[in-house]
Amino acid sequence: MAKHDANLSLLFHALADPTRRSILTRLAEGSARVTELSEPSGLRLPTVMRHLSVLEEAGLIVTSKDGRVRTCAIVPEALAPVRTWLDEQRGLWEARLDRLEAFAMKAKKEDTQ
Repeated sequence: MAKHDANLSLLFHALADPTRRSILTRLAEGSARVTELSEPSGLRLPTVMRHLSVLEEAGLIVTSKDGRVRTCAIVPEALAPVRTWLDEQRGLWEARLDRLEAFAMKAKKEDTQ
């Protein structure tokens, strides 16, 4: 079942941090060197590397190294399980709310009679 999917947990864990979300937002514009990703946050390089490792472990980014330069790129299709799970949840809750609305309308109609 999707709610117990370990990969889904890794994705939500990675997305839970605002720094990691800002890194993903930046990478959505195109690949970037680690030093470029660390500049706007003001975080030290080891801290940024830890955030990147969480994103990479979740499969949200890939990194490559050319000499001393490490470059990161986003993997957009990695968000598919999150989207699927959220769509399933939306469907469940919309159905529940529809049933609640029908129940409330039926109760209101019975009260007026």
